[in-house]
Amino acid sequence: MAQGSGRKPLVAEKRYSSSGKGKPAAKKPARKKPARKSKPKKPGLFGLFARKKARARPVRKKRGLIGLLLAPFTFAFRLAWGFTWRVGMVVCLLVGLAVAFQYAKLPEVSAYLDGRARGSVTLLDRSGEVFAWRGDQFGGVVTADTVSPHLKNAIVATEDKRFYRHFGLSPRGIASAVRINLREGRGPLSGHGGSTITQQAAKLLCLGRVYDPSEWKSESAYEADCRKGSLWRKGTEAIFALAMEAKYSKDEILSIYMNRAYMGGGAYGAEAAAQRYFGKSANQLNPAQGAMLAGLLTAPSTLAPTNNLQRSQDRAATVLRLMQEQGYLTTAEMKQNQDNPAVLSEAAAARAGGYFADWVMDTIPDFLGDQTTEDVVIRTTLDQRLQAAAEEALKHIFDTKVSKSSKAQAAIVVMSADGAVRAMVGGRKTRVSGVFNRATQAKRQTGSAFKPFVYATALELGYSPLDRVLDAKYCLNIPGSGQWCPENYTRKFYGEVSLTRALRDSLNVPA
Repeated sequence: MAQGSGRKPLVAEKRYSSSGKGKPAAKKPARKKPARKSKPKKPGLFGLFARKKARARPVRKKRGLIGLLLAPFTFAFRLAWGFTWRVGMVVCLLVGLAVAFQYAKLPEVSAYLDGRARGSVTLLDRSGEVFAWRGDQFGGVVTADTVSPHLKNAIVATEDKRFYRHFGLSPRGIASAVRINLREGRGPLSGHGGSTITQQAAKLLCLGRVYDPSEWKSESAYEADCRKGSLWRKGTEAIFALAMEAKYSKDEILSIYMNRAYMGGGAYGAEAAAQRYFGKSANQLNPAQGAMLAGLLTAPSTLAPTNNLQRSQDRAATVLRLMQEQGYLTTAEMKQNQDNPAVLSEAAAARAGGYFADWVMDTIPDFLGDQTTEDVVIRTTLDQRLQAAAEEALKHIFDTKVSKSSKAQAAIVVMSADGAVRAMVGGRKTRVSGVFNRATQAKRQTGSAFKPFVYATALELGYSPLDRVLDAKYCLNIPGSGQWCPENYTRKFYGEVSLTRALRDSLNVPA
């Protein structure tokens, strides 16, 4: 290229060096990218149990005396930790599978609201008023939305104050219960259970097992089996509770509990208990009444107000205090309800006609009584006014005429002219049930009690009270028994006596 032409060099000319040798400039060598290392696949279950590739270990410093002493403990800790977290993962997986299995088996919540195997019998007097109940009372289904909020709050306050915050289990409650049981000298699973409402509902459902007469001898055996407290049973109960928490809402679980729980007096569920003790629906309960029903859940038979009203009121006062502490009641509301405790309805307080009710249940067919699977209402001939008078008369006699140490007993039966039984008392204790009824079960000879009927018949036939009869030795030959010679209580005979004296002295031969 001519350099003196005065023009600028072409672009192509710039590719060559100024030396003019015509050789292209050497290119810089390209930098090589490092090859990407593929991660090795981890064998085993998500690689949990795979052996990791050995890494280059840094050179360890020499240990001192303390390091040598701690070495065995450090090794043991690492070994235990490595084993524990792997086992923990397996246990969590198995628990999750068990919960999922139980979840799949749970029915709709409506199937769990009435679990009675038997029905109930309600007894009415001649006027149509209720005077007694028998069997498993179930007043009807209630839910957390339809029941009185005071009852709902009382149950949560006394049974499980963290109910709406936990997942079905309460580790804090379980630890507290175990500590109390050990402190009181019992086994860790005996006594206090630390169960949540969800766990208690699971227990009431018998972990989903339905009563089968072919598997259990009786309902009592079934219920006893459901209440067993072994470690395995507690674990199964916890899994069932977790499944319930996943399947149902909190209010649905509380509804199951309120309908299934036994509240004493033969009442199952809040509605039956409200009708049994207060004569009103469960949605009409005030704070004092709601607290009394909630207080029964710990010991329904012992705390039932029909057994001991004062003890039940004392327990209700404690529940009211818990409601105040947890913000369900103000201090003024708590004091007002403690000063005005719940009382029984008139029918529940009377408890009249226990002997009569037992006699009716023994008389009617089994399919209407003990074996009924439906709720039955029976109207009877009982007159509660006459029943109360008979009980009061018997009580007055034993209080004023008979010593307290006496073993004497009595029975009263009042009948109308058409043969209808209007009142019945079968023993010295009047307001009881399920005991020996001397009016219908004694089956003893009536003895002199029938003499008035003999003399009344004689008067109807035209005899006079002044007519005379002979009181002398008299023997009868009874086939199969031989000769029988009745005597008087005094072992004496009085010759000719009037009918009046014969009845007055209860002479046996004239009768």
